[in-house]
Amino acid sequence: MSPESSTAPAEARAGGVANGAGHPAVGPAAVAPDTELSAFVPTFRASAPYIQAFRGKTFVVAFGGEVVADDTFPNFIADLNLLASLGIRLVLVHGARPQVEKLLAQRGMESRYHRGIRVTDESQLGSVIGASARARARIEAALSMAPRTAAVTPSHNRVTGGNFVVAKPIGVIDGVDMKYSGEVRRVDAQAINDCLKDGDIVLMSTLGYSTSGDTFNLTVEEVATQTAIALKATKLIFLLDTPGVLDADGAVISTLYTREASAIASKAPQASDVQFFLSAAVRACQKGVVRAHLIGRKSDGAILQELFTRDGIGTMISVDSLDNLRPATIEDVGALLSIIEPLERQGILVARPRALIEREIERFFLAEHDGQVIGCAALYPFPEANKAELACLAVNPDYRREGYGERLMKAVERAAKEHGINTLFVLTTRTAAWFTERGFRQATVSDLPEKKQALYNFERASQVYVKQI
Repeated sequence: MSPESSTAPAEARAGGVANGAGHPAVGPAAVAPDTELSAFVPTFRASAPYIQAFRGKTFVVAFGGEVVADDTFPNFIADLNLLASLGIRLVLVHGARPQVEKLLAQRGMESRYHRGIRVTDESQLGSVIGASARARARIEAALSMAPRTAAVTPSHNRVTGGNFVVAKPIGVIDGVDMKYSGEVRRVDAQAINDCLKDGDIVLMSTLGYSTSGDTFNLTVEEVATQTAIALKATKLIFLLDTPGVLDADGAVISTLYTREASAIASKAPQASDVQFFLSAAVRACQKGVVRAHLIGRKSDGAILQELFTRDGIGTMISVDSLDNLRPATIEDVGALLSIIEPLERQGILVARPRALIEREIERFFLAEHDGQVIGCAALYPFPEANKAELACLAVNPDYRREGYGERLMKAVERAAKEHGINTLFVLTTRTAAWFTERGFRQATVSDLPEKKQALYNFERASQVYVKQI
């Protein structure tokens, strides 16, 4: 899974004052301990591929009013500002449940819920609108705050919003009239994208408006999910009370495919965070959102740890890969050749005769779409060196940018681990950036197993990349 720490500079944390050159003042308090530096440097280097991969991508981040009320809220906003400064296009969807509860209590009104959704009658709608406006005002103010360091030139984030969501009433559920509680009818993706192209952070509440001019109270998970789908977002991120989706022992489940996630959501307690948010994450992934993440709101810096570290801190959900990935058989040789031969002619892949493919067919994994082979990858273990080669990774041009290459890579990684191997390497001439974005680092020919070094083609001059798995 994938790309974290305080946004304060090292000199501020160490107690020193920066001089004109941007270095801390001389003195023992201004010098970071070697142990701190030794931890910081590899972490920062490891985040670089994610920074590069996420630039220009759209993330939808959804959080409830509890986050706005938390003591950690200023740090959360600082993390969002950091994401924006890295070129990530941010759409924020906020709730206001605790703010609504407080306002209703002040007015002597009681809340009523059905299936975890507020029943919003006309007398309470004003409180919902007022509480949402207050939450939004606090978020906008925090996003406009200058960085807490004099060494950085303040960068003003422009926050924008609007009537981007067309809503309709939910109606009657189980005999209960939900009144002014509604659901998303349509999201104006074009208007949101126009704002994102201008460099704005888009801030959306859970209020939607009907074509007849009525205001409806929506759920944060539905607004965020439908928005992410409409924008074809790279990531949909939910903040919840638990650190992520937990297993029977209370440990965070790092990665789930949609089929597994659906099964867990169906068994989750009624109206729980996991039931609502995990179900929403599954819907988003099934409708084209690349990844969904469920992370804990109570962990400072959780969103950075989830996005910019290899293992993350919460739960990542992606579309099922088991249904369309399988080992190759001898009957697949023809289909496999149709995938790799065009790339061999272009010099991207090393030419492999049909007889060689037939002999080594058990080393290949195939990706299928509607029963058609559209991608392949091969694993060549070198157990004596505790290393394995990821080879012949190729996807039909009509299906690129849909995640098949990454799923094939993951399948090879899992197979290598089953062989007891913890280092994967790849030789490439034109796709170094793709592998770098997925955790590989550049190496040299001397880092290859001795048997592979003996076969290395210096005329081809392939670059070597390795990854710990």
